[in-house]
Amino acid sequence: MKTYRVVIAGATGAVGAEMITTLEQRNFPVASLRLLASTRSVGKKLKFKGTELVVEELTHAAFQNTDIVLSSTSGTLSKEFSPSAVKAGAIVVDNTSAYRMDPQVPLVVPEVNPQDVATHHGIIANPNCSTIIALVPLWPLHKAFGITRFIACTYQAVSGAGAWGIYELEQQTREVLAGKPATKQKFPHPIAFNVFSHNSKIGANGYNEEETKMLNETRKIFHDAHIMISATCVRVPVFRAHSEALHVEFSQAVTPAQVRATLRHAPGVQLVENEAANHFPMPLEAAGQGDVLVGRIRQDTAFTHGIALFVSGDQLLKGAALNAVQIAELLVGKQP
Repeated sequence: MKTYRVVIAGATGAVGAEMITTLEQRNFPVASLRLLASTRSVGKKLKFKGTELVVEELTHAAFQNTDIVLSSTSGTLSKEFSPSAVKAGAIVVDNTSAYRMDPQVPLVVPEVNPQDVATHHGIIANPNCSTIIALVPLWPLHKAFGITRFIACTYQAVSGAGAWGIYELEQQTREVLAGKPATKQKFPHPIAFNVFSHNSKIGANGYNEEETKMLNETRKIFHDAHIMISATCVRVPVFRAHSEALHVEFSQAVTPAQVRATLRHAPGVQLVENEAANHFPMPLEAAGQGDVLVGRIRQDTAFTHGIALFVSGDQLLKGAALNAVQIAELLVGKQP
């Protein structure tokens, strides 16, 4: 089997760490693995397949002799360094928002539009985590019944903001339980025992950036400029795994039984429905899983041809690292 020289940019972040683990767990054909990060992380040691790898500095010259770059830096750094990786002959799978809406860059969820990988010019974009988690179950339903619109209400874990989000929730929880005020550091409001609108910039239309991403990215991935989407994205005091309530309108009458039958064998989907035990998708159970958990499937009473469902997915895995590695697998022709 041919092997590949892989670089992870942003290797010391929450997603970077998951990329290292995912490459190992999925037995990606790695000839060599190099880890890049900012100067403050240079010299740190991380393990891959039992071997300690030393983190190197992210520089423009760091991509020589590289085949694939898995990038999970900031959008600004990706814009700065990804062109250097492409110039050096590598293909970049970028986990930032820097290139997602660039018409020259494919935006890929392997269960949805794997064919788009072939259109790349050196960079392939990894979609936003909330978009991925919604589209893995929605795509097979769209193919079967035709989705005309959907409403998404998200419940997003703090780890979606990075490792600091986990720290802030843990620290504030300890403070509140000790009778102290919660110390805000990066989130705009206390996150312990609280929920608030997603901490991204509000646009002129009243939607925040996370909500706008779900609209624009879905249209690009589905190759459907007319599908109507309204999202409300909320940050909740959960460490890991996002959840979403999805209310979907179809172009034809659809029953919950038809939806279950369609999703039962859909790639990347796991049905979790036990009405007697009131057991449905939960972030606690989605954490650490590659599949998106789907349940609460029922007729939507607000749409003529509507179905309501609830999903949970690990945004560090399927919403980020796993999706990126799956894209890399498409590039190298590795079978799932």
